[in-house]
Amino acid sequence: MDRLRAYQPSILVIGDLMLDHYLWGKCERISPEAPVQVVDVQRESTVLGGAGNVVNNLLSLGAKVSVLSVVGNDDNGKELLSMLETLGADAKGIIKQEDRKTSKKSRVIASHQQVVRYDSESKDDITEVSADALLAQCETYIPKVDVILLSDYGKGVLTTAFTHSVIALAKKYHKPILVDPKGDDYSKYSGATLITPNKKEASIATKIAIKDDESLQKAGNSLKESLDLEYAIITLSEDGMAIFGEQFEKMPTVAREVYDVTGAGDTVLASLGYALSCGLSMKESASFANAAAAVVVGKLGSATVTLDEVDAYEHSLRAATAESKIKTKEEIIHLLQTKKNQKIVFTNGCFDILHVGHVKYLEVAKSFGDILILGLNSDDSIRRLKGESRPINPLEDRAYVLASLESVSFVVPFEEDTPLALISAVKPDILVKGADYEGKEVVGSNIAKEVRLVQFIEGKSTTKIIERAQQK
Repeated sequence: MDRLRAYQPSILVIGDLMLDHYLWGKCERISPEAPVQVVDVQRESTVLGGAGNVVNNLLSLGAKVSVLSVVGNDDNGKELLSMLETLGADAKGIIKQEDRKTSKKSRVIASHQQVVRYDSESKDDITEVSADALLAQCETYIPKVDVILLSDYGKGVLTTAFTHSVIALAKKYHKPILVDPKGDDYSKYSGATLITPNKKEASIATKIAIKDDESLQKAGNSLKESLDLEYAIITLSEDGMAIFGEQFEKMPTVAREVYDVTGAGDTVLASLGYALSCGLSMKESASFANAAAAVVVGKLGSATVTLDEVDAYEHSLRAATAESKIKTKEEIIHLLQTKKNQKIVFTNGCFDILHVGHVKYLEVAKSFGDILILGLNSDDSIRRLKGESRPINPLEDRAYVLASLESVSFVVPFEEDTPLALISAVKPDILVKGADYEGKEVVGSNIAKEVRLVQFIEGKSTTKIIERAQQK
């Protein structure tokens, strides 16, 4: 998350802009005129929809955003442009088309349930004149941005010819171009970096009924290969997403409570583009987008997400899955086979009574690499090393508390007096011990690529805590 906060990317959004209008109220009776609900409207709100929701998500994440589209020269179009300007997006490149009706979707919400929606919009392709003017704006903006996002809602802005031209421009300037597609013919997105259809959209486009992992893989690989993409990502609503790159990977997610999936695809596109432009890998970016989508489906209406909300969500998952971070030696060996490109840090100890010295030591150790594995002495091992009065806390308690720390990736108990066998199995890049090992032989130093010593906080130790407790 720190890498995301350190950089403000410049992102270009191209697509169908619209207004999402909400009438909020409550329903307490049925109309005597017809068997329909009578909604007592108590307030109204209007937010950016369609590609505008992608823009809004990017702005809430902290990106600098430029937006290109075609709107009508009408009141809805003026309201939309005013909202973009107020939010801080660069909308100077948006084209106005005289005979076009700016999209507006009005929803009536009663007691958190959508009752009805009515639309006012143009759905015909934009004119050639508008397309040429829009492409000219693309030629100005694309060289200056980090990534381009195409948000297609099938309202006529992303015509086949125009989309082909934009993708060609992106390739010319070596810019990633991500697409949230629409329709049943994805050929106009050929050559893009990636596309992000949902499961239903991918089924329609590939004519493959996605009903299990086998059909999911078949559909995803079909999209990637037929459209010459670097990646394809199929979003699975509250079930996460599937990534098709060099290999297939399914990322589950845990949404606290699903209120509304409206706009979740916009959030995925925005957060993917944001994370990639901040320098995260595709897998890291997909994980971030997955978490962002999980936050959004817990909100009502087209919603946005902030870095703080994603951070809080991921923190809650870590806290809820501490037990899953406790592994056997065999389990950690198998797990590390999937993490060969990450720097492994190893340390070990008894950690009998966890104190601030331990926590700061582990935070420093984790900063040396990507994954921190903590070898934890078993109860019998501690008794042999420190006497029959130790440990104060049993292995199960010590392991769970340590696994709940954000800095600790995995806890692996061991029975031996030294962690040599575990170090031999893990083969860490960096072996970390306390500074009191200065000048001493560190077990496993011949196996790890590097040994680093970390200074303990003076006066902080389990032994001293026990001594103070016995004196009282």
